[in-house]
Amino acid sequence: MRGRPKAELMLAQSEREQLRAWAQRRKTAQALALRSRIVLECASGRENLEVAQRLRVTPQTVSKWRGRFVRQRLDGLLDLPRPGRPRTIEDARVEAVIARTLESVPARATHWSTRSMAREMAVSPSAVSRIWRAFGLQPHRQQTFKLSTDPQFVAKVRDIVGLYLEPPTRALVLCVDEKSQIQALDRTQPILPLAPGVPERRTHDYMRHGTTTLFAALDVATGKVIGQMHRRHRASEFLGFLGTIEANVPADLDVHLVMDNYGTHKTATIRNWFARHPRFHVHFTPTSASWLNQVERWFATLTQSYIRRGTHRSTRQLEQAIKHYLALNNANPKPFAWTKSADDILASVKRFCLRISETGH
Repeated sequence: MRGRPKAELMLAQSEREQLRAWAQRRKTAQALALRSRIVLECASGRENLEVAQRLRVTPQTVSKWRGRFVRQRLDGLLDLPRPGRPRTIEDARVEAVIARTLESVPARATHWSTRSMAREMAVSPSAVSRIWRAFGLQPHRQQTFKLSTDPQFVAKVRDIVGLYLEPPTRALVLCVDEKSQIQALDRTQPILPLAPGVPERRTHDYMRHGTTTLFAALDVATGKVIGQMHRRHRASEFLGFLGTIEANVPADLDVHLVMDNYGTHKTATIRNWFARHPRFHVHFTPTSASWLNQVERWFATLTQSYIRRGTHRSTRQLEQAIKHYLALNNANPKPFAWTKSADDILASVKRFCLRISETGH
């Protein structure tokens, strides 16, 4: 045995129940919830290093809270008093603010503001702000999510992630998709350029000059992109793009295509084309899981860095700009580094489902 011996950690039933309540209760500060999970994991007989890996913290953090609990029990997990002026808001009022924030909404709004919560709880707006900041609450922010309901979700995740992490030999892995309805936009008045102390300024309104669709195939190994522009977005255009891919990939290589479930990818014409080209192997992403397709990340980069703030007076000008971006990308390509294994992704989805279901199983 190496290292100093660890003190035996045994939990009373009341302590175990309190730790579980802190770990699962939504109103618990995340720091206290993490400390409770550390103690519960240690009490189950696991070594500090294993607990650290499971909870994604350092072994030193596990050792610190394990030792403090052994010495001070439950009180050892609470934060020590901070220096400065004594608190004027008692714990019960702080808990009431947190509970009201998490469990209710104001009568005339969809979410609480510091001022509305201050009026409701008879405290100052700055006190509400400090409480929210201490407990990581941000009622003004909102994020979106969507879980895939694909019955083959697990199998498809393992299939596609396997292609990214261990690509087959003598084969090319291409992420294929279309970025449709790219608008050629021009401002109604000239843009005022950037100046010292003054940001670039433009009118809020704009003129539309048509749309185009970019068909793209990202080589996950090199970062190079095969691109093609079409004014329409049908199976016939996608069929033409498949021909472009066929012409650009050496004949002695197999081609693995990662695609979504869009209707133009599954028509009879497309299926017949794949049947006549057996070196092409199709891997469909799960429904509502476009984040598995790496070309979506490339589309986001294209939009953020080149299209969103661009001005184009015609669809032809927009298409020329996109072709220029493709040329620059392929002159110095940089592939995305995929690091998550299929097990990591599935474990993350499982944790999220447990958190939103609040059932624990």
